[in-house]
Amino acid sequence: MNSNQTKYSRRKFLYGSVFSVATPFVLPSFLTLLTEDQKNSIADLSDRDKITDLLKKKNPLKWVLTGDSITAGVKHTHGYRSYPEVFSERLRWEMKRSRDHIINTGISGNTTRNLVEDFDWRVKQYNPSVVSLMFGTNDCADGRNISLELFKTNLDSLVSSIRALGAIPILQTPNLIITEKAPERSSLHKYVEAIKSVAEEQKVILVDNWEYWKQAIAITSQAKVFKEWLNDPLHPNGSGHTEIARLMFKELGIFNASDPTGGGPYYEGEH
Repeated sequence: MNSNQTKYSRRKFLYGSVFSVATPFVLPSFLTLLTEDQKNSIADLSDRDKITDLLKKKNPLKWVLTGDSITAGVKHTHGYRSYPEVFSERLRWEMKRSRDHIINTGISGNTTRNLVEDFDWRVKQYNPSVVSLMFGTNDCADGRNISLELFKTNLDSLVSSIRALGAIPILQTPNLIITEKAPERSSLHKYVEAIKSVAEEQKVILVDNWEYWKQAIAITSQAKVFKEWLNDPLHPNGSGHTEIARLMFKELGIFNASDPTGGGPYYEGEH
């Protein structure tokens, strides 16, 4: 199922609260230990089904999550976990995949151009199984010289380069921002549409934070969501990062409301 077609109902929300071109000669790393019949069967799966299949196996996976300051989790979490850290807790502890590596190469202030120029260091060297990209908040800013067309070209190239490594790409839209207090980023919604377009055209898993936050506002209010999920006009606080992580879980089919990362209790025992 294409994530950009996923709609979160009110009930679901309330309960849930450069590059080388891919070639046919590149053998994905996660296929190397499989039989020919298994390889042919997996080749027909969607990216989400491939991840589901990988998570059923004991082979450890390497997940690279990259982007700008939101992914880096700098400053604005006030010491609470960023979404890559919550994601790591879900996989390595709750799902008992302790040998999986979750590698965060997000850098504050970065755009897609920065990753294009630094792809080998920030992605390729890790020989990843899955790569998640969240960009747009800086690309759209005045003075960055990343036009909408260049942004889409960069995303297309990054997705192709990730697939050429034998990895599965994931695209994430950024969270909503307070545009009135960040007018230099007033065109962000157009960059979000470009992300959705690339995801649809290249059949990439999409984690649509932008739409999820819009629906949260429709259910409660803009003032409530921005106050509880943002630390400033752009950056999520700890709660905002938790919501991003939980939406990732839902899109990958690994969300569990009973576990702590899904909203279940953390405390146990007497003390």
